[in-house]
Amino acid sequence: MTETSQSIISTRGAQMFPRLTDDELARLSRFGEPVRYAARETIARPGEVGPGLLLVLSGRAEVMQQSHPPTHIVTHERGNFMGELAQLSGRPSLVEVTALEDVEAIAVAPDRLRAMLIAEAELGERIMRALILRRVGLIEAGAGPIIVGHESNADVLRLINFLRRNGHPYQNLDPASDSCGATLIERFQIEPKELPIVLCPGGQLLRNPSEAQLARCVGLVGQIDSDKLYDLVIIGAGPAGLATSVYAASEGLSVLAIDCRSFGGQAGASARIENYLGFPTGISGMALMGRAYSQAQKFGVELAIPDEATRLECGNDPCHVLLATGERVQAKSVVLATGARYRRLEVDRLEEFEGSCVHYWASPLEADLCAGQDVALVGGGNSAGQAVVYLAARARRVGLIARRPLSETMSQYLIERIESLPNVEVVIGCEIKSLDGEPGALEGITVRERSTGKEIRCPSRFLFSFIGAEPNTDWLQSSGIKLDNRGFVLTGEAAGDDRLPLETSRRGIFAIGDVRSGSVKRVAASVGDGAQVVAAIHGYLADQQQIAVPVPLAVPAE
Repeated sequence: MTETSQSIISTRGAQMFPRLTDDELARLSRFGEPVRYAARETIARPGEVGPGLLLVLSGRAEVMQQSHPPTHIVTHERGNFMGELAQLSGRPSLVEVTALEDVEAIAVAPDRLRAMLIAEAELGERIMRALILRRVGLIEAGAGPIIVGHESNADVLRLINFLRRNGHPYQNLDPASDSCGATLIERFQIEPKELPIVLCPGGQLLRNPSEAQLARCVGLVGQIDSDKLYDLVIIGAGPAGLATSVYAASEGLSVLAIDCRSFGGQAGASARIENYLGFPTGISGMALMGRAYSQAQKFGVELAIPDEATRLECGNDPCHVLLATGERVQAKSVVLATGARYRRLEVDRLEEFEGSCVHYWASPLEADLCAGQDVALVGGGNSAGQAVVYLAARARRVGLIARRPLSETMSQYLIERIESLPNVEVVIGCEIKSLDGEPGALEGITVRERSTGKEIRCPSRFLFSFIGAEPNTDWLQSSGIKLDNRGFVLTGEAAGDDRLPLETSRRGIFAIGDVRSGSVKRVAASVGDGAQVVAAIHGYLADQQQIAVPVPLAVPAE
């Protein structure tokens, strides 16, 4: 493995690869079935769904990362178990596992693995921690699909951001600086317009794929069972949607969560959240949402990411959610947690720079691009403040442009932090007027003072836009669900008489988080909505069950 991933093994190897006692093996074996592999037999291949979590009873098996040349990760013996987070949801393997000698093991299928983690709480905690740490090691080692393309290319950044936001390992080879990348382009006779290309773990080659194509190639999402009737379908996997998933599934409901891009929503793109209860030193949005995502899988939530809901049909029981793939999902109840979409600046030529120089979040990828560069950021909310603090650690200079004084829109702790940064300049009462440079290569921005109309040009290689968001409700226009005058979903009494808390104007459909009218745009508030709505869903399902059960007619006495 790489030096970084080896460092994880050296510091947390005992947690990544614990050895179970004979008694622990016996307790866990009841959750699986015995399997045998002959010496030199392949147990798991990258890109193929494996047998599940394997508890090793005898023999030895070697785990290798698919690279050039292949890289040794670990050798499992009696008392070890093989697998990482992919085995929790039955997704394709990211590594190759080969029996070095005859191996006897217990194969635990994904549904039984989830049951094991819950039934054997103490052992389950150790196993879950190991699965998560192994995924972290694979991410840092660059396992998974190989993206070949110039690191500053907008489509390369798009695909990398997609995989990062979904917690999936990848490797990026820039043909300008990496001979392997150049060799692959020559070998497959790739034209410049076809870049980037992606080599999937199963051997498939994709030419500048969409996120959905890449997701299906690496096994992030599969076909949904259209005949299954879910207790609950959640549309949106941000903080609100993930909270609902965890609480609903842990209480026994069958749950499907759908998101058109990645888990975590806007919170997942936050560089650091410092005012979330229980994290006094702060936590990155990706780390917080990644934990929630793993927790949802632990309780058996089915996750379809990326899959886009395009239509909601709930005139009759059950509701039907139509997806962009043409698939149809049946649900007894639906939760809308679609959040909001980033608002775009109204300036000419914006699309020429989006993806390469203009960004709507600040992740480690963008921070690396900004190293030593002049950066501008427009916005005045907490998300903007968090991004400024994060980018200032890497950029040469950061200019923060806001229409109003920061004290009106930003938390005081962030204002104080920004004021203490020597390479941050705050400009109040201004807005972006224009963008300068060649397509894909921003050189500067022109700022206009709103009070005087004076224009000032500022050198800037990158621009970050945090000017707020609009409700993601366009797709609901034909559903009959009532919206307020800004497009947010009305719930409770505002939606109609006798509505349950967080229920919309349509029975059995609920709205939570940022998409809900009157919601507090905070991560904690969204999580609170996600917990509260489950109680309302239980009430609704109980009422529906009573309605569905026919009441025996009274027989008159003779």
